[in-house]
Parts: sequence; C-alpha cells; structure tokens
Amino acid sequence: MSSSLASRRATGQPDIATATQLQQTRRPSQSRTRSNLSGWGFATPFLVFFLVFLVWPILYGFYMSLTGKSLTGANDSLIGFANYAEALADADMWRSLGNTLYFTVISTVPLVLVALVMAALLNVGLPAQWLWRLSYFAPYLLASTVVSLFFTWMYNPQLGLFNDFLSTIGLPEVAWLNDPNVAMWAIVIATLWWTVGFNFLLYLAAMQNIPAQHYEAASLDGAGAWRQFFSITLPQLTPTTVMIVLLQILASLKIFDQVYQMTAGGPGGSTRPVVQYIFETGFTGYRLGYSAAISYIFFGLIVAVSVMQFVITRRRSA
Repeated sequence: MSSSLASRRATGQPDIATATQLQQTRRPSQSRTRSNLSGWGFATPFLVFFLVFLVWPILYGFYMSLTGKSLTGANDSLIGFANYAEALADADMWRSLGNTLYFTVISTVPLVLVALVMAALLNVGLPAQWLWRLSYFAPYLLASTVVSLFFTWMYNPQLGLFNDFLSTIGLPEVAWLNDPNVAMWAIVIATLWWTVGFNFLLYLAAMQNIPAQHYEAASLDGAGAWRQFFSITLPQLTPTTVMIVLLQILASLKIFDQVYQMTAGGPGGSTRPVVQYIFETGFTGYRLGYSAAISYIFFGLIVAVSVMQFVITRRRSA
C-alpha cells in the first residue's frame, strides 16, 4: 500500500484523501453557483419588467424633457433646459400646482380625522360590526367614473339631492360645480366619501392591536373613556397616523380622475390639478417635451415628500 502511495506521489497523482477533500471543496462552490443561477432565473422576469416599464420610461421621459418633441413630429432636437425655464415662468403651471397643493391640504385633514372617528366608533363594540365595516369600506371599491357620475348628479343645481336638502331647510341653493369658490370643496366631499374607507381600515387594525391591559389598568385608576382615548389610544396610534398622513398626501398630490370627470378643471381653471395640465399640454397642445419637463418638476415634489416620509419613519423607528 505504501508502494502504491509512493508511486502516486512520484507520478504527481493525488492520493484518495486529497481527492476527497478537493471534491468536498468543489461541491459547496458548485451548489452556490446553482443557487445563484436559480435565484437570477426567478428574478429575471421582474428585472425585465422593472427595466422596460419603469427605468426606461423614466430615462426616456427625462431625455424627452430636454427636447422640443411634439406630437406633430416637429423639432425633436435637443434644446437643453429651455423647457424647464419656460415651465418655471409659466403662470398656468404654477396655478395648477397651487390647485393641487390646495386640494391636498383641505382633503388630507378630513380624510384623516373622519377615518379616526369612524374607527373609534366601531372599535367600541357596535353590534353587526361586519355591516359597519362593509358600509364604510364599500365606496372605496367603486371606480372613479361611478363616483364622479354619482356626485355630479347629486350636485346638479336643479335636480340634485344636495340643493333639494338645502331648499327643504330654507337655505339658498349652491352652484356646487360652477362656483370657483365651492367647486374644489365639492370635489373634496366626493373624495372623502369615496376613499376614507381605506384609512378607516388602517386605523381600525391599529386600534385592535393595542393591548387590552392598558385599558384595564386605566380603568382601575379611574380613567374614563375620553381619558383612555386621549392618553392611550391616540399615543399608540401615532405611527399609524404618520403613515396615513404621508400616504394621503402622496395620493392627493396625484389627483386627476374625479376632477377631470366632474369639472374638467373648471370653472375657469379653479380646480385644474397639475396632472391635468400635464395631460392637456402634451396631448391637447401637442408639446410632449414641455409636458415632460412639467411632469419632472412635479416628480421632484413627490420625491421630496417621499424623502420626508422616509426620514420621519426612520426617526420614529430609531
């Protein structure tokens, strides 16, 4: 046996123990390679989708914003940041952006407060909770077209239910969608009825996760229902409230559907959001490059809000 071992070493061939160690060393490496290939195989469809439908449109859209591209096919050459300079001096762009910010401010507060009240009322243990949950959340499942058509009829000056109710109690009728001072509030009411159910579910889930021991200890100390709500429930809901507020701000900044279908941005452009202005500039005015520049200015605003959300969330979790 020693002679065969000596002959292997003399001829440069590894012995059996060395060969076994080499095989054991190669197996984990080969296994990792196969695992990596399998992982990339599963991730490839998503990566292709991500690159084709997200990364490439972002890059091409930015390139388009640097050109004078038009639907007519004229002036596709690079013009630098001329579109951005024109947009920053465009009074209509700033007005539509102001309308968007105004809607965001006046809609976010009721969408948060009403959802909190709805969740608190249901959390006290009302009978037939499934029916309350369904009635609160069901409007959120409707399409924007259905909601817009429904409220357009409700706001009708002659036949609408709102003006009929005002006449019944002796108040003057309101031109809900034709008065520049009222139209935006009318859209907020429709949006509140339509989307508050989502925030309601988030609040309700957070309330039901608060340990019951907190309320039991407060009751033993003599705290009433209001004291428990303000001293226990609200502080425990702070992370949820921050999340809902920031999600609602992002959603309100992107408003388009209900405004376009209910008022088309009128009367006199008093309700036209910036997304509608981008749409009209690109597909009605045929200026794709200029509309792309406006959309990237708006995109920068949304990114700033998202960064704020990340910073606040990180500080809360630290």
